[in-house]
Amino acid sequence: MSTTRPSRLRRHLAFVLISSLFGFPLVAQEPSYVQLDTAHGTLEGVVSGDGKVRTFKGIPYAAPPVGDLRWKPPHPVTPWEGVRLAHDYPPRAMQVHVWDDMFFYDDGPSEDCLYLNLWMPAKPETDKLPVMFWIHGGGFIAGSTSEPRQDGGNLSKKGVLVVSLTYRMGIFGFFAHPKLSAESARNASGNYGMLDMVAALEWVRDNIATFGGDPNNVTIFGESAGSMAVSALMASPQARGLFHKAIGESGGALNRSMQTRKEAEKQGLEFVEAEIGDTSLAALRAMPAQELLEISQRGPRFRPNIDGLFLIENPVDTYATGRQSHVPLLAGWNLDEGGAGALFGDKVPTLANFQAAAKERFGDDADAFLAAYAASTDREAKRAAQDYGGDRFIGYGTWKWLEEHERTGTSPVYRYMFDHPLPLPADAPADAEPRAAHSWEIEYVFRVISSKDLPWRDEDWKVSELISTYWTNFAKHGDPNSSGLLAWPQYNTDNGRPVMHLNPTPSVTSDDHRARYEFLEAR
Repeated sequence: MSTTRPSRLRRHLAFVLISSLFGFPLVAQEPSYVQLDTAHGTLEGVVSGDGKVRTFKGIPYAAPPVGDLRWKPPHPVTPWEGVRLAHDYPPRAMQVHVWDDMFFYDDGPSEDCLYLNLWMPAKPETDKLPVMFWIHGGGFIAGSTSEPRQDGGNLSKKGVLVVSLTYRMGIFGFFAHPKLSAESARNASGNYGMLDMVAALEWVRDNIATFGGDPNNVTIFGESAGSMAVSALMASPQARGLFHKAIGESGGALNRSMQTRKEAEKQGLEFVEAEIGDTSLAALRAMPAQELLEISQRGPRFRPNIDGLFLIENPVDTYATGRQSHVPLLAGWNLDEGGAGALFGDKVPTLANFQAAAKERFGDDADAFLAAYAASTDREAKRAAQDYGGDRFIGYGTWKWLEEHERTGTSPVYRYMFDHPLPLPADAPADAEPRAAHSWEIEYVFRVISSKDLPWRDEDWKVSELISTYWTNFAKHGDPNSSGLLAWPQYNTDNGRPVMHLNPTPSVTSDDHRARYEFLEAR
């Protein structure tokens, strides 16, 4: 991971060139460097050219999970001698290209991927900065901390210390097998990526004070799979006490489809027998990472399971009985999480086709569906089908998480809807409709909207400032409110379950689409 400074300079110059081409904000001055002694050795970080942000990237929080440590819980870091350069992003976890909107500033994927990054104000106003611990999304199969839309520098300027981590994904992070369970002291396998998150949180608890962070004020936050991970961490006994607040952006792990350990073991065993043949753990651990990754593309998608260690029961049951971490929660999702094709398929989105599809999909329950997703025109039918697609994909699971935590928890809950459409690119088709789609709030949260090449407007910067202020207020105090902002009431039954709408003219409404989620709940 350590390299010489000349390569850092070349990379900095390359970044400046790319930034100028794509319109990213540039730093006017060259960065400087800062060294810090930690429990594992000396780190050299970077002070931004404007002198406002200190960054330490690629800090190991666990031993490389390679060789005999493949498919084992994370092991402790080995201390190093000399100065370890913490200038650049670490490798992203093993993955193939999945989504075109993901591009990275790291050197590529590696099985050696258990690292984290820190951003903090260079001149903090307090010696105990609130910590915001970011978990990236990507369906547990893709993603990285090095995406420009997840750069924590601008967010840290609001008086917080931002942490992001890489964690094992796909077959490396979520492969369960009877032999792996048998060698485990807890008879568990398959949730290595989730245990990586726990290890990173333990690192924060033990080390963050050295960087000026407050280990007793940690907010976990994430988007999509990262948001599902946040809800799962709240349900996990392994993570209890390691964080104090939670923010979820578009995703919750409360569903009955999560595999049991036995089901995940069966899936893993069948995959190995069909695609690899040799089922010995020694042979599986000896396979080159790239070969294993390529073979895994022919198999099932490996996901978190109820392994008996990280999760001892389905999160639905944990929240239903109030056994989750009782921490303040702020969560919500975006207006356009899904598309009309979830109901229409390849048919024309008309009212007649909407009604026909409802009858075909829901049979005797079609009338209940049409009441919950009401439409009386072709345009309304298309919108209703989009809403159904988004609810089925993301909305319902996030709603269920909020509902259960409000019902059985003892801490404040806040709910939002991000309904600010991004500007259309200059070359968009004439019939393109502006959307607030899945993951499109991330740039606003991190105050880096110019990481996308779009014709940004003044209202986009306004929304970014609004969201980042709400988020950092919540991280500081467990309450998003502060002077000068529209009051954001708590989400509970006593006040009609209010929803904050995040857009240039924010507003608060009641849970006016509750019938949709209750319809899905019944099925």
